[in-house]
Amino acid sequence: MTAAARTRVLPTWLVVTIAGVFGLFYAYVVWGAVALLITQVTGPLGLNALGWVVYILPIVFPLLAFGVAFAIGARRAAGEFALALLAGLTLSAAFWLAIVGYGATSYGLYGG
Repeated sequence: MTAAARTRVLPTWLVVTIAGVFGLFYAYVVWGAVALLITQVTGPLGLNALGWVVYILPIVFPLLAFGVAFAIGARRAAGEFALALLAGLTLSAAFWLAIVGYGATSYGLYGG
């Protein structure tokens, strides 16, 4: 590869479009995590300190995953950029499922 091929970047409109489409999916994951947190806090048992930490993590993790995927993929080709964002979204979904499973089976999170 030549130096010119390595420094080529995507047009700004394409970066914004790809990041915007995937950003909507990331926002949906964050919104679902916020809704779950509100549901658990206003439930009959409430949350203790560990419960707060466990239910705040799925709000923060997709934001971090989007930032890392954006930083990794923004200077690459469009397909590679979309693939990096998809990988981050997949990790966020797996983390979400792990938290939901942990919350459903661990009664130590409740009773604040």
